[in-house]
Amino acid sequence: MNVTTLPKTVLTKSRINSRVEQTVPSGIRAFFDLVIGKEDVISLGVGEPDFATPWHICEAGIHSLETGRTSYSSNNGLLELREEIAAFLYKTTGASYDPVKNIIVTVGGSEGIDLAFRTLLNPNEEAIIVEPSFVSYAPLTFLAGGIPVHLPTYAENGFAPTIEDLEKAVTPLTRAIIVNYPNNPTGTILSDQQMDEIAEFVIRHDLILISDEIYVPLTYENDGKSFASHEEIRDRLILLHGFSKAWAMTGWRLGIAAGPSDIIEGMGKIHQYNVMCPPTVAQYAAIEALRHGDEEVQNMRREYDRRRRFITHHFNRMGLDCFEPFGAFYAFPSIKITGMSSQEFAEKLLDEENVAVVPGNVFGECGEGFVRCSYATSLDEIREAVKRIENFVKHHKKA
Repeated sequence: MNVTTLPKTVLTKSRINSRVEQTVPSGIRAFFDLVIGKEDVISLGVGEPDFATPWHICEAGIHSLETGRTSYSSNNGLLELREEIAAFLYKTTGASYDPVKNIIVTVGGSEGIDLAFRTLLNPNEEAIIVEPSFVSYAPLTFLAGGIPVHLPTYAENGFAPTIEDLEKAVTPLTRAIIVNYPNNPTGTILSDQQMDEIAEFVIRHDLILISDEIYVPLTYENDGKSFASHEEIRDRLILLHGFSKAWAMTGWRLGIAAGPSDIIEGMGKIHQYNVMCPPTVAQYAAIEALRHGDEEVQNMRREYDRRRRFITHHFNRMGLDCFEPFGAFYAFPSIKITGMSSQEFAEKLLDEENVAVVPGNVFGECGEGFVRCSYATSLDEIREAVKRIENFVKHHKKA
């Protein structure tokens, strides 16, 4: 029978998994579809270093190609790389991680987040998402079969969760809590006392803490702090890290997950069926990054610090109250003096002044009234963007 003569089947239900159907696309990506085709746009939106990957790191990747080291690695990553990661974590946190039992190399930090939720959550168990937060946390919780519990934070509390709010959010179904400090999008870091309180909360309620620490090397005015330095919580901590931000290796797609052996083993099961192993070429580049990349990280951090102080000063000067970011490479100014929603502000700013920022509400409802501005772009472009934003605010400021 010719296929053209086959009877047409009427679908009575969607072919798409219901959780996938209910998941909305990334608010960041949806907004930046609007940028495509526009000229003379200054983007303060993309969370990506404007620095190229340091050349000696690239050379290590190229050398692996030249010498034919292009086959699969161990599922959890090259042992040589995991040994370097263990040494890095010991140097920066004081925590000892076994490179075989406690570390897995993931395809970017994003895979680590996905693996953590899928390994931990049974159907309809809850994960507390401290917001504003990276846009993938809640959707990945939901796609893993769990229920995201949104915990808002506010500028008056330094965008850090209070212990009172944490206690209100926990229920008998709570399985995990995910935090990200230094924070995307606010740039907030936690004090020692705040970290102690969160650690005690996690222990008291028998939870797992997922700590996304990819921006820790980009902490200003003091050294970045890790939850791994809290010995009492290490047996219930999944530490997520990666090479994208501090080493300017976004396209190399390498992340780090470290934690208790039983959890890492579970994450490894999903990882081996899902992606097999991370890119081998990128792993050799990452070995070089950890061995000899400290100077470039410090140089990039100093430059981000210059930009951070400049953009924060000018936002506050023009009346866009801006919490001082002490980490990452984002500022999160309030745009409430315009009376616009975050989405309206971002769309009109792009339309009228050709400056792209990200609406704050895509990072959680408590981000409404703010926009995220990345200063991972040149100081010259930031200066021009500030001029355009100030002109926009003058024309739209509420009387």
